[in-house]
Amino acid sequence: MKIVFAGTPEFAARALAALYEAGHDIPLVLTQPDRPAGRGMTLQASPVKQLALARGSEVFQPLTLKDEAAQEKLRLLAPDVMVVAAYGLILPQAVLDIPRHGCLNIHASLLPRWRGAAPIHRAILAGDAESGVCIMQMEAGLDTGPVLLSASTPISAQDTSQTLHDKLAVQGAQLIVSALQRLPLPAVAQPEAGVTYAAKLDKSEAPLDWRRPAAELDRQIRAFTPFPGTTAVLDGAPLKVWAALPRSESGVPGTVLAADKHGILVACGSGSLLLTELQKAGGKRLPVAQFLAGHGVSAGARFELPAA
Repeated sequence: MKIVFAGTPEFAARALAALYEAGHDIPLVLTQPDRPAGRGMTLQASPVKQLALARGSEVFQPLTLKDEAAQEKLRLLAPDVMVVAAYGLILPQAVLDIPRHGCLNIHASLLPRWRGAAPIHRAILAGDAESGVCIMQMEAGLDTGPVLLSASTPISAQDTSQTLHDKLAVQGAQLIVSALQRLPLPAVAQPEAGVTYAAKLDKSEAPLDWRRPAAELDRQIRAFTPFPGTTAVLDGAPLKVWAALPRSESGVPGTVLAADKHGILVACGSGSLLLTELQKAGGKRLPVAQFLAGHGVSAGARFELPAA
């Protein structure tokens, strides 16, 4: 098939790579404009752009798809289908109507649960038992289109947003190749029951509130790894908490119950958390044994409670 591909991050790049390997003709790839990144804040091409250039596709980085010039560029190509994965721009109806088979979106949730920007993070944060990928026929609404193909995967008690992302990226790549081989597929309308929205992550969600149950804080840490990370304050010093294990010991929320090479045990609203990987401001992520070697923490110390 002649495909126009639209995507930006690594999740999308996995799918694009699979489409190249399946032998599809991909003359044009759309991706977000280069963004400043890293300590030097130098402009960096998206993973999708890097792959597309390496494979010889033309790369198009419009600020919007609402202008006639961008739409005409797509019309002239006369693609069979447009594949979209974590692109970052809204596709107007004029664009949705261009490809012969319409526009197919690779969405990292089991729709209609977790429509929107951050489905992987929200699934872990909510304690969902499973996630998955849907290949959806796009329409004007936010992830409201009918589903052509789907597959599920369990969420383990150890999954972070990074590990679940990697599993779903592989699944999504396999599923879109399968869907294109089988077009036209029956389109199943999403049920009206069970709709939830996965709001974009905000750094204001990063602080750990030790008054909450340990099980919830464990999910928060895993959901926010690697971005934006969860934060805590001990003796006035801000820290990032990258890994922890829920435990049953109890005490006054925020109190350090024990600290040794195995972890820093902190009381929560119910149960406790054993912190096993931390990072001080400006420092590196460290296993707890290395962290404690340079930062003395003892039982009885108190983590600050964020404002209620």
